[in-house]
Amino acid sequence: MRQNNKTAKQTDRFRSMVVAITAMLFVILFVISSHCGSADIAILDLIRQCITGDRQKNFQSVFYIFTQVRLPRIVLCALTGMALGLSGCIMQNLLRNPLASPFTLGVSSGASFGAALAMVIGPIMLQKNLWSSGYSLVACNAFWFGCVSLGIVCLVSKLCKNSVSILILTGSAISSLFSAGVSILKYISSSEALKNLDIWLMGGFWAANWSAVLTILPFMVACFFFTMKFAWDFNAMNAGEDIAATLGVNVKRLKNISLILVTLVASISIAFSGVIGFIGLIAPHIARSLVGVDNRKLIPESALIGALILLLSDTVARTVLLPKEIPVGIITSLIGVPFFIFILTGKKKKIWSA
Repeated sequence: MRQNNKTAKQTDRFRSMVVAITAMLFVILFVISSHCGSADIAILDLIRQCITGDRQKNFQSVFYIFTQVRLPRIVLCALTGMALGLSGCIMQNLLRNPLASPFTLGVSSGASFGAALAMVIGPIMLQKNLWSSGYSLVACNAFWFGCVSLGIVCLVSKLCKNSVSILILTGSAISSLFSAGVSILKYISSSEALKNLDIWLMGGFWAANWSAVLTILPFMVACFFFTMKFAWDFNAMNAGEDIAATLGVNVKRLKNISLILVTLVASISIAFSGVIGFIGLIAPHIARSLVGVDNRKLIPESALIGALILLLSDTVARTVLLPKEIPVGIITSLIGVPFFIFILTGKKKKIWSA
């Protein structure tokens, strides 16, 4: 018994160390990413100039680029990656499905339809280019239609006695419905609106600013603290809903609040970054292979892995073909598709039993 306890403590310490190392890697990548871009910025030199007051001629322009363009983009990218990784982790826990992601309930399709509607119908009604002057309307529309998707799925699931299978199937049906809506809007849209819509659907952080960061931050913080507070309940859910209920877990309340939170986080992320696939699918799997299935370690590790993958993808997207920029959704798909195939080969069983 003592030997087992000692081994368990050593394993727990090791997994805590893995989370700490991942956090350190994230900080390192964050700093490296802040150096990379079309404008060469030496961060240490910029800090030295701010402290000493010994400023070079181009200080103002470099300072503006770093603080108002590059830094908010990097922060928004990191928050989006954390949000998608965390949401994917919770969705896989709740649905007991290794292929679940934040988009399982049709959030991405709903948000895509909302953005498409704003881009296509907005200019007709307002007689101006919505993409350049009204991006906030695009973001808000994407957010609200993502929430509409959640509402429809949850309503149907409730009518069917909260069946997980019904939840997933309804999410797939809603995704198809909103995808058809996007196709219709593409068909009737002008060439300029269609171009803007296609760019948005590819995913990217071109419109990143501090307002977007401050919008997504409270949702992300609330979701993270809620999931960490109920980490033990999620652990109990891994054994099945009936067993979790016998252990005192209010399964229905936990599922409802979790679904609402993760969908809100995913919707608001999509609203500002477009559709970025596979992060919510692969980040929890990588985290699970590193720290096991204990949600006290799995939740923060999934968020950090999601941030690492998306930040690395965005850095590659904006530097590999300078001065051109590749949509980050293309990079994440190139990473995610091979991993998705890896999951389907059956090796997922080893990961889920870690």
